[in-house]
Amino acid sequence: MLIETSRFGPVEIDAERLITFREGILGFAQQRVFTLLQTSSDVFYWLQSVDDPALAFVVCDPRHFVPDYQVPVRADDVAPLGLTDSEDCQVLVIVNKVDGVLTGNLLGPLVIGATSRLARQFVLADKRYSTRHALVEVSAPRAVARSA
Repeated sequence: MLIETSRFGPVEIDAERLITFREGILGFAQQRVFTLLQTSSDVFYWLQSVDDPALAFVVCDPRHFVPDYQVPVRADDVAPLGLTDSEDCQVLVIVNKVDGVLTGNLLGPLVIGATSRLARQFVLADKRYSTRHALVEVSAPRAVARSA
């Protein structure tokens, strides 16, 4: 399946790898079908809308930065995703750059059923986390001295 993206141009994706958010993502309720695109990093991905070439989010597994991160949801919350086991899912968070720091929305995790490819964004009330939880500081590019 070929999709158009504003960042990468046309991209060929496997239709079996599509991710469906039945309720959309907060603020983007009309966009429901996405795919994950690999970046040059093993940690970050692009969550690319299949229907809107300009809509894509940088996402990552928050446990790369917060090893004890958990999404405390009830079984009936994840049952619509086809999950019977918490190991059968992928948890991602949307990443933003704020004042030179990469932050993750740890209060709004995306839970994706590994087999069903159904997903949902949860809204947590855990006071340990924030919508701008610092993940890593991004250093400014260094100036390179040139010889004359």
